[in-house]
Amino acid sequence: MSEMNEYTPELFELIDEDGNKKAFELIDATEMDGEQYFAMVPAAEDEDYLNADCDLVILKTVYEDGEEILASIDDDEEFDKVSGYFLQRIQDVFENGIDDDEEDE
Repeated sequence: MSEMNEYTPELFELIDEDGNKKAFELIDATEMDGEQYFAMVPAAEDEDYLNADCDLVILKTVYEDGEEILASIDDDEEFDKVSGYFLQRIQDVFENGIDDDEEDE
């Protein structure tokens, strides 16, 4: 019997300003100063893509016409604070690995 991979990525299909759809994988999320933020990378499309560098996309929850949507962060100071937080967490994971206690939260 083959082993099942326990990791199943959480994928989101996002639509840009031009109406183009693209899949993104959620890698982290946090609440900061009463706002919800998400760190995503473009979803892997093939094996070559897995070895390529990719951009980290950081979005926040906003409400538009009563509907919750993900939007880019327009304020430079807010973006710098949030992106710094996510980059530090990513660096910590690569340096220290994932702590089993954190995974269960």
